[in-house]
Amino acid sequence: MARVSPGEFVNQVRAETKKVVWPTRRETVMTAIMVVIMAALLGIFFFGIDAAFGRIVKFLLSLAA
Repeated sequence: MARVSPGEFVNQVRAETKKVVWPTRRETVMTAIMVVIMAALLGIFFFGIDAAFGRIVKFLLSLAA
């Protein structure tokens, strides 16, 4: 791999950052909203699963007592 000077490296970084296509504000907001919705849905789902397994374990333990 060829070694480049620090100045050339900075120039290459600037050239690459000019190629980046940044999302619009609307795209960013929509993506953030979708992430919050999916996190909430997964939280509710896993809470339900945990509660169901908790009841099953309590029931099985009550049979043993």
